[in-house]
Amino acid sequence: MAETYPINIWINEERYEKLQQAGLAHMAKEKMAGLKVLAVPTNEEQKDKILKLFPMAKFDSATTKSIELLPREVKDKIFDLIIQKKTVDVIDDFIKTVEEQK
Repeated sequence: MAETYPINIWINEERYEKLQQAGLAHMAKEKMAGLKVLAVPTNEEQKDKILKLFPMAKFDSATTKSIELLPREVKDKIFDLIIQKKTVDVIDDFIKTVEEQK
């Protein structure tokens, strides 16, 4: 299986409610002190495209193997797509939307 590189989205109560309505609440994992995180998977190609589209983002190759420092509005858009499509496999759609806007 190909390696995945998550984009971690913090889940507050409001977002958790939306995840429950979308049938995805089970995918949010507890991280610390009751805070939950939703790990949105990306493959190597998607990771590289996101890092190119958002130069401020960084890839943590040392510890978490995740994409970090994406602006809040980017993560908000990804989360909205997840709720709309009822799946965490939204990165191709997200990248396509961003590229069309450029």
